[in-house]
Amino acid sequence: MAHHTEYQTASTHETSHGSLKSYSIGFLFSILLTIVPVVIVWNDWFEGTASNIVLMAAAVLQFVVQLVYFMHLREEGKPRYNLMALILGLIIVLTIVIGSIWIMTYNMVAT
Repeated sequence: MAHHTEYQTASTHETSHGSLKSYSIGFLFSILLTIVPVVIVWNDWFEGTASNIVLMAAAVLQFVVQLVYFMHLREEGKPRYNLMALILGLIIVLTIVIGSIWIMTYNMVAT
């Protein structure tokens, strides 16, 4: 029975998650990074490329906030296998997206 108790405290210590403060900060950043691009697009504050840059920057920042505050990527004590898997996944997704855009751009048939 003592062995079971030691195992429980060890496993609960390893799986500790962020604090309420950390989650609140992440939530506020997420809300802000969602509202700002929507307001910019609705009010036509920027046009063309500037609008696209603001939207893409907000999307990248939103991705970083999700990784840091909700997926706890920075709090790993072990080797960063999750980070390596994330990087591989990003490479695969970017290859598919960029390849699809390239194919659609250069293989369009004029109608």
